[in-house]
Amino acid sequence: MLGRLFISPWLIAVLHLVPLAVVAQGDPFAESGQADVDVVEQPGDSGPAETDGDGGKGPEQQAGGQGESEVSADTDNLEDEYGFDPAEEFASEQEPGESDPWEGANRAVFRFNTAVDSWVLKPVATSYRQITPIFMQRGVSNFFGNLREVTSVINGALQWKWGQVGNDAGRFVVNSTVGVVGLFDVAQHMGLERGDGEDFAQTLAVWGVPAGPYVVLPLLGPSTVRDAPALVVDYYTNPMNHVDHDQTRYALQATDLVEIRASLLDVETLLKGDQYVLLRDAYLQRREYLINDGNLEDDFGEEDDFGDEEDDFGSDTDEDPF
Repeated sequence: MLGRLFISPWLIAVLHLVPLAVVAQGDPFAESGQADVDVVEQPGDSGPAETDGDGGKGPEQQAGGQGESEVSADTDNLEDEYGFDPAEEFASEQEPGESDPWEGANRAVFRFNTAVDSWVLKPVATSYRQITPIFMQRGVSNFFGNLREVTSVINGALQWKWGQVGNDAGRFVVNSTVGVVGLFDVAQHMGLERGDGEDFAQTLAVWGVPAGPYVVLPLLGPSTVRDAPALVVDYYTNPMNHVDHDQTRYALQATDLVEIRASLLDVETLLKGDQYVLLRDAYLQRREYLINDGNLEDDFGEEDDFGDEEDDFGSDTDEDPF
């Protein structure tokens, strides 16, 4: 059993080396439209037309500006549909060069992950959503969420969050028994609300370990230098990975992966423009939110900034203007 359990952690370690190999050998997933071209073919001309050395635009781009207009139209449609622009909502206050110094390699791995997802995982997750009844999807989500309570309890104790430990431990006991091995979230009806969860990466952050650069792991997705090794610890603290029967363990892991991917299908509608930047900033902000338990700085300023000394009618009295 121990021999089998070492397979996945070693796989995670090997995957860390893939971005370096990608950079050394070139990016096989690079987009052809990004290549530098000095000669462009003009419709109706007998020969090619050269662009200037500064990368000037051709006549079609100068006349229409189609690239900028399409991006602007996508942003406007997104704001009309959701009431906000994801690019601004998830914009990071930290300079990209500070948090993402390996952007070239990360983008290569990101394109690889996107290709694998579109070929394999996304079609399976879409079929799962279409075929499986809603109540069964909720039960599957509750089941795997209940297993992750064990990881949350362990890391909550390591962070000395005893109130959270008691809540998560109570949820695990109640849902594992009364809730039929976690298929039903009975604990929430007893005042034991589901938390955001604690993992070993958050524990390292509480212990003072810096996040380090942002990194995209092959098949595993967004992470940081601190968060990536913590995945090994989280692997061992999940009861699902200690199932002795191979076929059962593989089936549970595959189902968990499909369920997680299916839960993200709706979020994809927000990803317009540079998806790499949106996912990077969203991941880093989400991790900061979890580490600080939601206690983040208010960017809207102090109360005095809104002119609380005067009312909306420019009066400094409390009398009713009507």
